Amino acid sequence: MLQPASDDRSAYEQPGCLHAGMDLYKHAFRLTPMICSDPVADCFELARDIRVMDMRAAPYDLVDLGFEPIRIETVEGKATYVREQRAFAERGAPLRRRLIEECERLLDSLTECLTSPSS
Repeated sequence: MLQPASDDRSAYEQPGCLHAGMDLYKHAFRLTPMICSDPVADCFELARDIRVMDMRAAPYDLVDLGFEPIRIETVEGKATYVREQRAFAERGAPLRRRLIEECERLLDSLTECLTSPSS
C-alpha cells in the first residue's frame, strides 16, 4: 500500500489529473498579491475550462445549459475525454513551472531578508 508523504509528493504527482489542473488556480490565488495577476488569470482560465469538460463528462444532462455531453461510456467519448485531458495537462505544465518559479523567487527573497544584516 502506498503512503505518500510530503517529502515524496513530487514522485506521485499526477499532472494529468483534472483536479491537479484545477488546483493550479487554487495555489496561484493563494500567492496573490505576492505574484502578478497574469499567472493567476491563466490558471483560472485553465480551471474553468477543465471544470466545463468535467461537467460535460458527468452523468447529468446539461444540454439545456449549453454543455454538450462527452459520453465516456462509448469508445468515441472516452477518446475525446483522454484527448482533452492530455491537452489540459499540456496547458497546465508551463503554468505549474511558472508557479514553482514564483515560489522559488519568493523563498529566495525571504531568505535574503532573513540573512541580510539590518540597516
